Amino acid sequence: MQLLGLFKTPNNELEKGGRSPARQDADTTVQTKLCPACGRRLPVGDLWNNHSVCPCGHHFRMNARQRVSFITDPDSFEEMNGEMKSRDLLGFPGYPKKLENAWLACREKEAVVTGTARIGGRPCALFVMEPYFMMGSMGTVVGEKLTRLFEHAAEAGLPVVGYTVSGGARMQEGILSLMQMAKVSGAVGRHSAAGLFYLTVLTDPTTGGVTASFAMEGDIIMAEPGAMVGFAGQRVIEQTTNKKLPEGFQRAEFLLEHGFVDCIVPRKEQRRVIAGLLSLHERGARA
Repeated sequence: MQLLGLFKTPNNELEKGGRSPARQDADTTVQTKLCPACGRRLPVGDLWNNHSVCPCGHHFRMNARQRVSFITDPDSFEEMNGEMKSRDLLGFPGYPKKLENAWLACREKEAVVTGTARIGGRPCALFVMEPYFMMGSMGTVVGEKLTRLFEHAAEAGLPVVGYTVSGGARMQEGILSLMQMAKVSGAVGRHSAAGLFYLTVLTDPTTGGVTASFAMEGDIIMAEPGAMVGFAGQRVIEQTTNKKLPEGFQRAEFLLEHGFVDCIVPRKEQRRVIAGLLSLHERGARA
């Protein structure tokens, strides 16, 4: 068996700690942004005013705070457990530096923001994952914050709205990261047993252990146009099954056609649609 190159540094953004992109608030210093779908250059100010959506329909990634601001009623969001941050529990080489880079890259302490809010006047618990923190990878703190949110929502009688974006479980935390799949799913189950509503919104990309757990456990599963959703990558699946996969099989539109997603809602319509869904399910809310 050839072992040469087995222990090379992976060419993998998640392992490197994620890219250190320009912060969203710093993007305003750039005059234009290139759309990867249509190739046109767009004034950044115009993009911001259009919820970071190109006229061609391409949905650029948004950071967690941007999503909170556009989806919730003004001044209604109250953050929970915002002080929690990851530690290097396993002594994984280079992990402390990766965490530091992630904190500097997006000004968030973790890959998910949680709290309570109102959407269209309807109260709810809300979580929004942060793509610029190690590509939204799920570690022990992400799992703990989500578990606490669902437990609080069950006690308060609140529905939960969740935005997912993730590269999957955080490899630097090993089995402790994988355990969060069951932990969060258990909290989702208890919230559901209390007769409460859970809505997930899948954004690009939602992959790995997040897809294999709480992302796909919503009572209603919504997705953004063109979002990539899957467990393993296309190349891995093709090499394992020795089959050529259909074009775009991990895109939201394909998943909608095959029953894995309930609806695809453009970003500008999400606040209205979510408010309507919360209204339909508000009988379960006691707050």
